[in-house]
Amino acid sequence: MGKKNQSFGAKFLGIVKGNPIVFLLIIAAVVVGCLKDNFFSWGNFSNLVSNTAVRFLIALGVSGCLITKGTDLSAGRQVGFAAVVAGIMCQRGDYNGRLWKFLPEMNIGIVFLVVLVAGFIWGLINGVVVTKLHVPPFIATLGTQTIIYGISLVISDAQPIGGFQKIYTTLINGKIGDPRGFHLPYLLFVAALFGLLFWFIYNKTRHGKYMYAIGGNEVAAEVSGVNTTFTLVRIYITAGVMYAIAGYLLAAKSGGASASMGQGYELEAIAGCTIGGVSTTGGIGTVPGVLVGVLVFELLKIILQFLGVNPYYNYVVQGLVIVLAVSLDIRKYIAKK
Repeated sequence: MGKKNQSFGAKFLGIVKGNPIVFLLIIAAVVVGCLKDNFFSWGNFSNLVSNTAVRFLIALGVSGCLITKGTDLSAGRQVGFAAVVAGIMCQRGDYNGRLWKFLPEMNIGIVFLVVLVAGFIWGLINGVVVTKLHVPPFIATLGTQTIIYGISLVISDAQPIGGFQKIYTTLINGKIGDPRGFHLPYLLFVAALFGLLFWFIYNKTRHGKYMYAIGGNEVAAEVSGVNTTFTLVRIYITAGVMYAIAGYLLAAKSGGASASMGQGYELEAIAGCTIGGVSTTGGIGTVPGVLVGVLVFELLKIILQFLGVNPYYNYVVQGLVIVLAVSLDIRKYIAKK
């Protein structure tokens, strides 16, 4: 019995050592929950779930890039672009501030398909630039980030976008249960669906095996017969589609859109992935880990809000967490070598 307890204790200690940021923030959440009213409430839980759901979709897109030793700095701007396009096309026909007055009132399903196509195209561009032009992912996506932001400013005339169709905002912000008591946002089920889909892709498909092989050693993967170019392009296309879905949901969730929406989300996604165990050195990462990382990062924001921390300091704290998460990941990599 003693050996079993010792074994369990050793395993638990190993988990804590491997995920110190996660456990520190969980402890902080428990302390804040005991000190502040309404922290442990369904309203706060619903807010945490809704925010995590959208960010989780973005992080899923980024995770494939990170696992293959790449990155995608255009993620946030792609989310903003999708939100702008969705917002403009989902405006009510009788809204006086319609940006594209020549458009009739659009079906939100058709708008969703348009946004998906746009995300596909942006992902394809990133993938081709990285694989065919051999531009490092950091530089390639930094360039497309700027291009996408510029286009978003042009098509939105740098104006905030509102006047959405009621069905658009109502559907995305819907809940199951009593809004004043126990309830679950629809976004929770959207995130769960994509989480299961990506888990299956990463663990049960040839594409997932190729992705981890490229992250482990791209040259060895290519020699063993993996079409690295096609696999990487597919990863960036998948990422672009996930950003498009997130932007479509985010515009409705917020009740408005602008070209600046999504700014910095790529850094949050990378931080969430890293906190959740996706290694920046490639070849390592799981979908449950990504979910935990994003959830913990969103929990950090709520903790700071309940503590009444100046919003400007939030960026400082979040930046420190990002640096700490990456430095711990690098230390693990060095220790293994």
